[in-house]
Amino acid sequence: MFRAARREPFPYADPWQAPLDERLAALAARRRRIAYFYERPDTSTFRYRAFNMVEALRAEPSLDVSASWFHWGDLDKMDRFVDRADVLVVCRTRYDAAVARMLARARARGVPLLFDVDDLVFDTRHVHLLLDTLDQDTGSSGVWDDWFASVGRLGATLRLCDGAITTNAFLARQIEAAAPGLRARVVPNFLNREQQALSRTLFEAKRASEYERDGRLHIGYFSGSPTHNRDFAVAEAALARLLDRDPRLVLRLVGFLEPRGALLRHLDRVERHPLQDFLNLQRLIAEVEVSVAPLQDNVFTNSKSELKHFEAAACGTLSVATPTYTFRNAIRDGETGFLARAHEWEEKLAAALAVVDDRERYGAMVERSFRETEAGYGWDRQARRIEAAVFGGGAQGAEARPAAAAAE
Repeated sequence: MFRAARREPFPYADPWQAPLDERLAALAARRRRIAYFYERPDTSTFRYRAFNMVEALRAEPSLDVSASWFHWGDLDKMDRFVDRADVLVVCRTRYDAAVARMLARARARGVPLLFDVDDLVFDTRHVHLLLDTLDQDTGSSGVWDDWFASVGRLGATLRLCDGAITTNAFLARQIEAAAPGLRARVVPNFLNREQQALSRTLFEAKRASEYERDGRLHIGYFSGSPTHNRDFAVAEAALARLLDRDPRLVLRLVGFLEPRGALLRHLDRVERHPLQDFLNLQRLIAEVEVSVAPLQDNVFTNSKSELKHFEAAACGTLSVATPTYTFRNAIRDGETGFLARAHEWEEKLAAALAVVDDRERYGAMVERSFRETEAGYGWDRQARRIEAAVFGGGAQGAEARPAAAAAE
């Protein structure tokens, strides 16, 4: 564990508490206006696909683009944001009567509709794969009903829009296959201002200490949902064998994952932490030497973003990840991290641990990764990319598509 990264937990409050009138004023602040809509403010999809987008655009006044976010609780006043918007971006929102009325109002006023989504969760042809990947109970009729309903409702919203925005080119192709005639543009997930500033502080403290450690060697797995059992299982046996061999090793699990299988014999060296807010998550990532991001390799997992890599890189922690589409495009194997296919986890983890024991080599590797992350995923590098996706031909014009009835 890195001594210089050790901190007491940071005080945290959700930064998305602004009342509706304040958000409406923010929407109307500049000549071109983007309204982002999501079901409810939260720390996952909403943060990345609405809050972070708004923050990035507000910080670039030269674009003359203002943006604000809205949610289900605002729908009884939808005219106040729909009628002010030049574009309505609907983020991962399930179809219902109120959403249909909002989309119909936008269409009647000539406001282009874009659907923003960060996972392959809009095409019912993939539900079986999704349930298997997420380790759901496929013997339960209720599980099938719930997932087909949710995915079907997301797909219904997508098909009422004029175009889409998503996190990577692989997922963009899945959107275009599911909704022929729609064009999907890419705006990746990225850090927000506060998250990036804290991460930089932690990284600089580690670098100034020349990566001084306390003698233990932590490998961290940072899970945001309770559905990653099968993903983690890809690396589980390799981790257990490394724990067998190296008494310095400690496994840090953050989130909902329960250790099982071969790891049960090492419970005395498994640290458990509950789900964290996005600032204290960076604190816990910064303390560990290696962050792991194992995934199954299928269409669903290849659609996911690379956020586990850039959140680690932003605070100077080395990643080992499955070479899915986004990870193999974000990580240069052996230079800015390591890529491990299913049968390579023990080998690549051992290589990463050897780098940890060479301070100079570790420092050079995480420095490269840190700089590439700030350049590619920094909150202040995204505004023009967002503008191009929203206004620069990222969707068909509304006039190019037939009018859609609210009940379509």
